[in-house]
Amino acid sequence: MKKSNASYGDEGFSEFLKMAFRRHLGHDEEDYAKPVVGISNTFSEVNRCHSHIQPMVEAIKQGIIMEGGTPLEFPIMSVGEMFTSPTTMLYRNLVAMDTEEMITAQPIDGTVLIGGCDKMAPAQLMGAASADKPAILFTGGPMNNGKYKGKTLGACSDCRFYWQEYKAGTVDEKEINEINKQLAPTAGHCMVMGSASTIAACSEALGMMLPGGAAAPATYNERMHMARETGREIVRLVKKDIKPSDIMTTKAFENAIKVLMAIGGSTNTVIHLTAMAKRLGITLNLDQFERISKETPFIANMRPAGKYQMEDLYHAGGIPAVLKELEPLLNENEITVTGKTVKENLSSVTIEEVYRDIVKPLDDPLHADGGIAVLKGNLSPNGSIIKPKAVIDKTLVKHKGKAVVFNSLEDMEARVNDPDLEVTKDSVLVLQNAGPVGAPGMPEAGMIPIPGKLLKQGVRDMVRLSDCRMSGTAFGTVILHVAPEAAIGGPIGLIKDGDEIELDIENRILNLDVSDAELEKRKQNWNKPTFDEDRGYKWLYRKHVLQADEGCDFDFM
Repeated sequence: MKKSNASYGDEGFSEFLKMAFRRHLGHDEEDYAKPVVGISNTFSEVNRCHSHIQPMVEAIKQGIIMEGGTPLEFPIMSVGEMFTSPTTMLYRNLVAMDTEEMITAQPIDGTVLIGGCDKMAPAQLMGAASADKPAILFTGGPMNNGKYKGKTLGACSDCRFYWQEYKAGTVDEKEINEINKQLAPTAGHCMVMGSASTIAACSEALGMMLPGGAAAPATYNERMHMARETGREIVRLVKKDIKPSDIMTTKAFENAIKVLMAIGGSTNTVIHLTAMAKRLGITLNLDQFERISKETPFIANMRPAGKYQMEDLYHAGGIPAVLKELEPLLNENEITVTGKTVKENLSSVTIEEVYRDIVKPLDDPLHADGGIAVLKGNLSPNGSIIKPKAVIDKTLVKHKGKAVVFNSLEDMEARVNDPDLEVTKDSVLVLQNAGPVGAPGMPEAGMIPIPGKLLKQGVRDMVRLSDCRMSGTAFGTVILHVAPEAAIGGPIGLIKDGDEIELDIENRILNLDVSDAELEKRKQNWNKPTFDEDRGYKWLYRKHVLQADEGCDFDFM
């Protein structure tokens, strides 16, 4: 507890004053000679994916006490996907800063990070990496599967699927309301392999979460048991002085990327892993993601690219089962929060044959390569990404079509369903100025709605292109994270209606069929957008945020 004192110009007085004020918790002086563990509580009734964690926090406290530590709970800001405007990604860096500063400023020896909804776990890991005190991640866990008329529902892949069908007129008002009631049936984060599930899986592969922590449902007894064990483990980490920088190594990040590819995980994770690595001085680039994707088979049959959900993966052995199957490809000697290596953690893991449709053998995968592909060309010189296995219309994997351009989110919402919009099923829908600077915050609008008149004609997939993101629960032929973005002068901002765009996923090509001379002429006539903010966090964000291929952290962090 002497590691961080308020400054009064007298160290002895600082300690004297601190003890006088901390007695209100009922502790004695010797309690603060033990490992003091902060619990960064992200409970929130607004962030519904964190509304259930209080009993888990109490179990974490029990574990800390059982192992001889003193737990001290403190709040961290909490942001949830559906309840934060304009987008949680705008505030991921603020959560990371909050986490880092509170870990650094407060007199704690280590911390338990409470993740859950999409941006919370990566933000907390970014902050913990920079603070570099012993830390361990615990998440609230995924929801149980939803059910409707015998069909398994998953938030929010089925939110998107059924809403699209409602707009197409194949689902009526009464049925869409009944489906809505079953989409998020229990506490927890989304139960498909969306962003929350993916970042939890990758955190486990990274070594920052107890084995099995990603898949155990929020409502299962196992989640409470893991909470208690997490409390015990953080005390051991403090005693051994094992810090995030000891665990989150270059080779550990390679393991996390391999799991990302093997589970068909969220494209958002590319940004988050890049940002987390940068906090430790480790550079990840899109070429590394592409190389690892080509070398890593897709083995976890998980929605939206497969057919199962997190509750099913839990019964199949969770991420330890995936890691066990990937073992020949992993860096096995990396240390984890258990104090053991990856190899030691996997020594007792087995996979039951009855679950082999969920976790496929390495020599009989769902697909020979991973779940994310990196595209380059004159349209995205710094790269863009796509989930090839989430493409609905397989004829679109090689496609050339004329651009239909929306120059902002507002423009898209106003015109995409206009009956007079000049668009066909072969068009390429383009959304500009929705990137980190342009939006701001790079919202999850990349799954551009298919125009209503095409939905009614039976169209369910089109090539869509943007400088923003999409939810990990989303699907379709959607090209994302185009860099540089439109708002800073990237080529995506120079596209005009009618320009031909070429997509070739197999050869990783994304090109705008416009001459260099014409693009240069357009660049000369391009005007940098102006923004209203002249103060506050949004001003800071727009001024300092990095591009998608660099992780979207602040340049000064």
